[in-house]
Amino acid sequence: MAVDLSNIYSLSEFQRNTRDCIAKLKQTGDPAVLTVNGQAEVVVQSAAAYQSLLEDKEILDSLRSVSRGLEQAKRGEGQPMREFLEALGAEFGIALK
Repeated sequence: MAVDLSNIYSLSEFQRNTRDCIAKLKQTGDPAVLTVNGQAEVVVQSAAAYQSLLEDKEILDSLRSVSRGLEQAKRGEGQPMREFLEALGAEFGIALK
């Protein structure tokens, strides 16, 4: 996802128009880039948009973990689940049926 060029502000412009900028962030859900001396320095976004981003990242991290596990299984790495559960049970004194 590329940064929308209409959402780039100098830090001083953002400070002068904080209420309007925050209202726009909340309305669109899009992030804004703040610049200092013409260089991008920080990205700001609404709390709701940030929460959504965190949730998406959590899903992506889970999918990556599953993908890694499937690749390991294809290579014959790891151990059958039953063996793992029996070893784990033995370690904690839990008998499996």
